[in-house]
Amino acid sequence: MDNTTPDAPMAAAPATDPLTRAVLEIDDYVAGLGWDRPALLFALVDTERLRAEEPALAEQLDLGGDSPLTPVEQDELPPGVPLDEFLATIAWPEQVAGCALAVERLMLPPSAEEALPEGLSEAALTDWVAEHPDRQEVRMTVAVLRDGRRESALRMREKDSPQDVLTGPDLVPGLAAALATTFEE
Repeated sequence: MDNTTPDAPMAAAPATDPLTRAVLEIDDYVAGLGWDRPALLFALVDTERLRAEEPALAEQLDLGGDSPLTPVEQDELPPGVPLDEFLATIAWPEQVAGCALAVERLMLPPSAEEALPEGLSEAALTDWVAEHPDRQEVRMTVAVLRDGRRESALRMREKDSPQDVLTGPDLVPGLAAALATTFEE
């Protein structure tokens, strides 16, 4: 007998892809911190390699599960530096398998483009989006691996629950491309 009602939320199926699991783990961690937070950067490291090469750190991080990738939060991003400029300064050591970034932004539906005034400065565009009645606050968590694989999670503030997190490799292609450049030689 099914005891759920049609309106009851369904538990999300556990992700099997290691990169998707890492992105959802980061999304869940950042969700626990609340909204209106600065961007957070994470190194993604191979869990088994971390256990073997840095046992004290692995113990400190309490690596109990069987996740192949472990997110390691990095220092705060410098305030006042545009994200693209900051990402251009990053070079990861070879022990880092990938990286992820969680950042909040305002998004508009595609239909809003029709009303976009031409010739706005960046500051004026930011103000226009912030005042638009159809704006949506979102948290984007984007991850890339050295081998080029990508994954993203998108959480809308108005639907702030794990069941409503969207995932996919191409949800935020520009940010994924910017993160991928941090692994270029």
